[in-house]
Amino acid sequence: GLEEARAIAREGLYDLLILDEILVAVDQGLIDQEQVCELIRQKSPHVELILTGRNAASEIIELADLVTEMREVKHYFKRGVPARAGIEY
Repeated sequence: GLEEARAIAREGLYDLLILDEILVAVDQGLIDQEQVCELIRQKSPHVELILTGRNAASEIIELADLVTEMREVKHYFKRGVPARAGIEY
């Protein structure tokens, strides 16, 4: 999947590329951090690249143009609503 994402980002086939939860995969050692950094460096200038997930590495943050950190304000788990298959797990 990372190779396909790299090709899409480099060739500029799309204006927007979202790699959902890739930062968690990097944090857990499932994807090599340097490969993600290379993807960022090599992307076409007109491609908007969105990487989501927690615990972004400082090197990835440094390469990014925009970094947003979300925080929980309210969550239905606290009311006893169980996790849903396909959504939370």
